[in-house]
Amino acid sequence: MNWVLAIALALAAFVFAAFVLKTPRRGWEALAAALLLGIAGYGLQASPGLPGSPTPPPAIEPGGAEGLVEARRALVGREGMPSSNWLVVGDALVRNGNFGDAAGMLLAAVEEDPEDYEAWLALGNALTAHADGTLTPAALYAYRKASEAAPAAPGPPFFLGLGHAQAGQFDEARDLWAEALKRTPEDSPIRPELEARLARLLELEAMIEMQRNMQGGER
Repeated sequence: MNWVLAIALALAAFVFAAFVLKTPRRGWEALAAALLLGIAGYGLQASPGLPGSPTPPPAIEPGGAEGLVEARRALVGREGMPSSNWLVVGDALVRNGNFGDAAGMLLAAVEEDPEDYEAWLALGNALTAHADGTLTPAALYAYRKASEAAPAAPGPPFFLGLGHAQAGQFDEARDLWAEALKRTPEDSPIRPELEARLARLLELEAMIEMQRNMQGGER
């Protein structure tokens, strides 16, 4: 029964993207491939014949999967819907925690327009979230392409810094968030949040350094 549901959902997603979002016909093959990839992954990894077991949530942007999308939109400065239908569907999948399927959709977006900065950024986020917060080589490549498409944008250093912070690499996170802050306009609504994050990180680093000094003095 789970297989029937998975296939039905994939068909519904294809119909929605193709006829409601009016994805161009030239993109239908990539859309179908992405959905088939998701079904294959379900069969290989989800073990649909077995009862469900709890798994730890991925380490993503605070605020959950919704926060991941909203943080990117704020950093990009987007108020309306993205121009790419692939990005619209990818965001919907991210909000539902389907990061692997979202990455497939976003890959189609950057194949359609290799200069789409926001799509590359969203792809990096989806790949990182799919790896439970780990900056994989594929995610790093996506962030690098986003930086190449928009060299002055704050998004890539912010999300790269987030990945390093989650890995406990605070020096790298500090430098990247400082760069993101430098790239953010003074009147941007996201700037206070960036300043607060950087301040908290600096406080954490100071506490860690103090603890190290105290431990060194006890020896």
